[in-house]
Amino acid sequence: MRLGGSNHSRPTAKRLREKMTPPEIALWLALRKNDAGLRFRKQHPAGAYILDFYCAPAMLAIEVDGQAHAFGDRPERDATRDAWLKAQGVRVLRYTAADVLRHTDSAVRQILAIAIDRRAKLQAARRPPPPSPSAPPPPGGEG
Repeated sequence: MRLGGSNHSRPTAKRLREKMTPPEIALWLALRKNDAGLRFRKQHPAGAYILDFYCAPAMLAIEVDGQAHAFGDRPERDATRDAWLKAQGVRVLRYTAADVLRHTDSAVRQILAIAIDRRAKLQAARRPPPPSPSAPPPPGGEG
């Protein structure tokens, strides 16, 4: 599924791609060269929001949350954003910036495992079911 950005979020995403935080850079370097062949986009616009990372084939968003996400109205705003993404069929994984820096490899392993699983399930759901062996032949086939 394609998540389009708003007129405001697209230029903001472009600007944020140039100013990634150290935890985002560490995660990006690990995700972009994965062996599963999954493509991740960084600072991807989605509606009015900008996702830190997005894997379209798995409909998976990854957010790296700094300390600010625990204060003020940020938890409520994050919950609203997550609910909107869920309604679009997107699963959101959240990691603290400190965890990404301390445990980059384990975070990447978890992200890739979930992305591979979701991609497989989404691909299977898109395939039409095989024809039933007991189904009658289509009408008009012989005559």
